[in-house]
Parts: sequence; structure tokens; C-alpha cells
Amino acid sequence: MRDSIEVNGMRRTYEVVGAADSEPGRSLVMVFHGSGQTGAAHQKFTGRAYDALADSGAAVVVYPDGYRRKWNDARREISFAARKKNIDDVGLTRALIGRLARSHRIDPGRVLAVGYSNGGLMVMRLVHETPELLAGAAVIAATMPEPEDFLLNDAPPAPLPVLLIHGTKDPIVGYGGGEKTWWAKKVFQTRGRSRSMPGTAAYFAARNGITVQPATRSLPASSRKTSVERTEYRQDGHPPVVLYTVHGGGHTVPGPVRSPAVLGRTNQDVQAARLVDDFFAVTEHGVARNG
Repeated sequence: MRDSIEVNGMRRTYEVVGAADSEPGRSLVMVFHGSGQTGAAHQKFTGRAYDALADSGAAVVVYPDGYRRKWNDARREISFAARKKNIDDVGLTRALIGRLARSHRIDPGRVLAVGYSNGGLMVMRLVHETPELLAGAAVIAATMPEPEDFLLNDAPPAPLPVLLIHGTKDPIVGYGGGEKTWWAKKVFQTRGRSRSMPGTAAYFAARNGITVQPATRSLPASSRKTSVERTEYRQDGHPPVVLYTVHGGGHTVPGPVRSPAVLGRTNQDVQAARLVDDFFAVTEHGVARNG
């Protein structure tokens, strides 16, 4: 269902999946689309895989729309309208949680933020700026900016379980970090440097107070073109961090729908929505704030 909400005098739109008259206390899964998309476009881009979490009755899923199809994330070196106008996307997040707590009786303590690309960076902003809103975060095809390009470095750490998914052949956000390609800078109106994805995972593990070395294992593969490796940072008393490295994967979301070839290969041995469900135990009602 498409709806809208006013935030600081601006009408913002979103898609919501899940019955308003279902059981109270459900989780809320907020899915932030990538640059150039809308919530509905990302819903189609992912084959509506996240909607299954709502179909199970365990969650409500919401797909907000960014301003002019982009999010005001916390990178210093971005130049699109959402940043120039300082669009209050954090306020939108807070407002949607409040509205859906009333209209759909979601549990405000069971809110997950899932983001792809620019949406993944928006999720990182929420993790640093308003962790009290979240029970966990999942980031796909986005890495942490380097400290000089991140506006929220002084935010005090607030441990949260974090799930990361990234392809090693991502042509837009390099798995190894560093500068973006010239065409990515031009098309996506962003500059600056980012950490590698392994460095991003280590960063979040350190924020969560995890001091042990991660454990890594390969998952069964059905193709020679892509394969998945799971790296898990887990220590008693600390929210976990898990990274799924898609070897040979592009700037894509693993799942039922293959992305356009220009974005690289899409792995279908795993599905991002199922990884979110498994990690946070959404359909088992296992999501709890701060792990």
C-alpha cells in the first residue's frame, strides 16, 4: 500500500507491506533503496523477497522513498539534492516508526534497517546517529567512508548486530575500498574514499567490543561464476557482525531477480531477505534491541 507522511513540512511517500489489523508487537523492517531508485522500484528490484517477512505475519515491511531518489547519508563528499537541501531522512525514519507503531502496532523495539548502496550508507548514518531507533542493521553493496569523509566520527559507539553483504566485483562500490571509478563519481554525484568491506566488518566488530578473530567458511555454490563466503565476528556478551562476501558478485542484491548486467553478477545461492531473517530471527520473533 502506498501512503505518505509529512516531515518538517515536506510530504514524504512510502510503500508498506503488512496488514494493519494483524497481531501487535511485530517487527518493522525498513528497506532503504539505492541511488536512482524508489521504494517501489527496489521492491521490484529484489523480487519482493522482503515482503515474505510480512507475509509470515512476523513483520511489517516499509519501503520509504528518498528525496529525488536519493538519501541524505553521512558522507561529506556528496553533491545531490538530498544533501544540498539537508533533507531530514533521519526525521523521516523516526516519523515512520512512530506512525507504524500506531497504525500497524509494530514494536518500536524491534526495528531493523536494511539498505542497499546509497540506502546502505543511510543505514550506517542511522547506526551512528540514532542507534536507539534500531534493533539491528543490514548493509548491502556499501562500505564505511574513511574517517575524513564521514560526518559522524565523534558519535559514541552503541553496539548493534550488523549484517553485511558485498560482491568482490562490484563496479560501483569497490570491495577493496578506496576511490570510486570516474564514471561512478559522475553518475552518482559522489566523491571521497571508503574502507574496504573486510575493513568495514572489522570496524563494526570493534564498535561492538568484539576482540576475538572472526571465523570464515565457504557456502555451497551452484555456479563457478559466483560463490559466497561467510565471515562471522561473534563473542559472548557482544552483538555479532556477519559479512557475506559474494566472490564474483557485482553491485547487486543476492536473491531471486538478476540485476542488469552493467551492475555485475547476481548470486542466487543465497537471498538477502532470508539472510536478514536468519540473522535477526525475524520470523521467529527473535529481534531484540541491542542484540
